[in-house]
Amino acid sequence: MSDNKNTPGAENPEHFTGLHLGHIKKSAAGIPAIVESIKQVVGEAGAVRGLKALNHMNQKGGFDCPSCAWPDPDDDRSTLGEYCENGAKAVAEEATLKKLTPEFFAENSVQDLAALTDYEIGRKGRIAQPMFLPHGGTHYQPITWDDAFHKIGATLNKLSSPNEAIFYTSGRTSNEAAFLYQLFVRAYGTNNLPDCSNMCHESSGVALGESLGIGKGSVKLEDFYEAEVIIILGQNPGTNHPRMLTALQKAKANGARIIAVNPLPETGLMGFNNPQSVKGLLGMDIHLTDIFLPVIINGDMALLKAVEYYLWQHEQREPGKVFDRNFIEHNTVDFDAFINDLQQQNPEQLAKACGISLPQIREVADLLKDKTKIIACWAMGLTQHVNAVDTIKEIVNLLLLKGSIGKPGAGTCPVRGHSNVQGDRTMGIFEKPSEQFLDSIAANFHFTPPNKHGYDVVEAIKAMHGGKASVFIAMGGNFLSATPDTLYTAAALRKCLLTVHVSTKLNRSHLVHGHEALILPCLGRSDKDLVNGEEQIVSCENSMGVVQLSKGVLHPVSDQLLSEPVIVCRLAKATLGNRSPINWDNYLQHYDQIREDIERTIPGFGDYNKRLRDPGGFYLPNCNRDGAFNTTSKKAHFNIAPIHTIHLHEDDLLMMTIRSHDQFNTTIYGLNDRYRGIYKERRVILMNQGDMDRRNLKQGDVVDIYNHHGGVERVAHKFIVVPYPIPPTCAATYFPETNVLVPVNNVAKKSNTPVSKAVIISVKKVSGE
Repeated sequence: MSDNKNTPGAENPEHFTGLHLGHIKKSAAGIPAIVESIKQVVGEAGAVRGLKALNHMNQKGGFDCPSCAWPDPDDDRSTLGEYCENGAKAVAEEATLKKLTPEFFAENSVQDLAALTDYEIGRKGRIAQPMFLPHGGTHYQPITWDDAFHKIGATLNKLSSPNEAIFYTSGRTSNEAAFLYQLFVRAYGTNNLPDCSNMCHESSGVALGESLGIGKGSVKLEDFYEAEVIIILGQNPGTNHPRMLTALQKAKANGARIIAVNPLPETGLMGFNNPQSVKGLLGMDIHLTDIFLPVIINGDMALLKAVEYYLWQHEQREPGKVFDRNFIEHNTVDFDAFINDLQQQNPEQLAKACGISLPQIREVADLLKDKTKIIACWAMGLTQHVNAVDTIKEIVNLLLLKGSIGKPGAGTCPVRGHSNVQGDRTMGIFEKPSEQFLDSIAANFHFTPPNKHGYDVVEAIKAMHGGKASVFIAMGGNFLSATPDTLYTAAALRKCLLTVHVSTKLNRSHLVHGHEALILPCLGRSDKDLVNGEEQIVSCENSMGVVQLSKGVLHPVSDQLLSEPVIVCRLAKATLGNRSPINWDNYLQHYDQIREDIERTIPGFGDYNKRLRDPGGFYLPNCNRDGAFNTTSKKAHFNIAPIHTIHLHEDDLLMMTIRSHDQFNTTIYGLNDRYRGIYKERRVILMNQGDMDRRNLKQGDVVDIYNHHGGVERVAHKFIVVPYPIPPTCAATYFPETNVLVPVNNVAKKSNTPVSKAVIISVKKVSGE
């Protein structure tokens, strides 16, 4: 078995690869993005196969991008390519012709593979057949599909309670697979369905659900083209959602003003060279941001309150002209209490708490006072904080004051990460299912699903670590690298009797495993999926509630790959046997059968099979979009919450984890973060020059990074110091390299999301470096 020294962030850091620092780029995309995209795809899949995949990605009748969840245009999709650089890199790794055969695993022990970097592991290729690691084994060995399913079923059936098994889901999983997965898990007898939402936008779902009655955003893509102001908070679209830049460019052309709130001056927030336009190809970039606010880490709520305070001052001078009084009166509750609290705020203290000057704050209020078509976008820069739910509710407060929900060009826009993470939740991947959903399952499938809440991600890690759960099954994802407190999580996984991963390619989680381990290789989005000789389609839901089909176009690299729906059905049959009233064989005949049962079970999916085949798919119902609020009061709720204060000692810094440009989630495509001017290295810490000076550090020094939350020393060894324009007392590092520093017990209130964006650290220079 692999040991702690081969866990990311542990005792043997990845070797330095030769850091090179360049200039921070002024604009995103353009010709460099095209060149990098083509190079990656052709290098992995060859020209014919690779370009075929690119030409069908995100096109009507093609397949959904396996990376981010940004929506495709309803009508004006570009024939030149409806994808971004990281989408191209994602499909390159999926379409690769490299495959891992039994010979590869026979030649490479688990320990040898674990010693590689995450980048090196991910570049090995597609897994070509099911693999099994026996107890005490050093190498994965081939296993038949039948034997793999039998082993999983037998192990699950030996547990004293279904609650001793955990069933994780990543955002790559299709609607069809997700629905079957949750159906199997509940028929087995548990709600232990943690998913990647628990670590990213769970805070958004909780905040929006409580304040507005639906845990999803309210805008459509076309709303961006009508907006007067777009506020982007805690999000880096140039790297994480690059196709959003096209929407922002169109919004700017139509007169929208853009406010960017972020500790770092991210390139994609500043300028954009649209590779689908002549000006973009010539490097004539579009300046995107009108007002940039370099807020200190976790200063967003104080900033929002300060803006609201000055809007209230404007409203006092011009009653009824700044706030939408009619909207507030007829559609909201708790306005008076909110205003009473707002009047008690001290703008000077708020400015200090957010790190933004009063003149800048007043500039924002002056811009917003006459505007009503306002869209607020945010991502994990807001969701991964202790006070994340209240901060997002503060965004809602601002929109409610302006009546900016339920009208064209206005509303909430949590920008989801993985491509079907929102769809998974719609399909029932949730450890806290509603009574209505469980009642629908019972009525349609004739069994009583469990109603006891299951484990979310953090609870699942603790359950495995404490011996309360001993089987871990993951439908996609790279659980170990995505989760907090890496050594603690690794120890938890190693205590399991069996760990199972449904995967397309090798990742770190296959190498930090239970007593026994299985890898079940599945088809990717770009792969053709044949059932009984007929090509199948699946579906995904994007960030704006559009459900559309996805149909692969490439011949799979191996005939030993199964689709996720087929894997779930066969797993259910092997585990439940005659105990299940569900006809799993019916789903194995054609995926239309799955969608018929989704239609019967989940509201909004009427005539699913027909509407899915309509070009562009269909929108799911959204009460906020229609100007309604499905709360207990049937109105939107203003929220009152105090500023969350993080106390730093003299030598402390507040660290946030970020992605590099050569990365999507835990998948690392390369070692260059060219927008930030950082090349050939990932073990870096971005620091304010003043903080470096106070610690007698200079560019290129090597430090160990420490966190001591809860009295436990966590350390990430050997990171290179890089000066960067980040606010004082703040620092940034890439994940997953510093997930080892994120405490499993430091979570957001209500959502239980790990606090990866506000980790208290200290740094110590490594002697001899």
